[in-house]
Amino acid sequence: MLSRFLLAARENAQSVVYGDGEQSRDFTYVENVVDATLRACEAPGVAGRVFNVGAGGRVTLNQVLGELERISQRSLQPRYDPPRSGDILHSQADISLAREVLGYVPEVGWEDGLRRTWEWFQTGYEK
Repeated sequence: MLSRFLLAARENAQSVVYGDGEQSRDFTYVENVVDATLRACEAPGVAGRVFNVGAGGRVTLNQVLGELERISQRSLQPRYDPPRSGDILHSQADISLAREVLGYVPEVGWEDGLRRTWEWFQTGYEK
């Protein structure tokens, strides 16, 4: 959904939100995932273990759209369609094991990650 929001903002198109936009997700920037992955590669005794990687917090879709509007300096007018059957309302990664075992701490917050991604969309994204 985030890539669709970014693309719509870039093209001055309308984003579609299924539901009221108050559903939340644990958005994290790719640099955080790379950091956790490299830590897992070097940590002793973690072979075969599973670690959740995320920011450890939830952000609503409406918050994302508001921040994207601020970052892009564009007026985003999303279209709210009925919720889709089976969509999860709230999702948040439990990163406590990654913190404990890998020393993982997400360094890039969701706002900064969204800004960096928007900047990339302006110069690096091709259809």
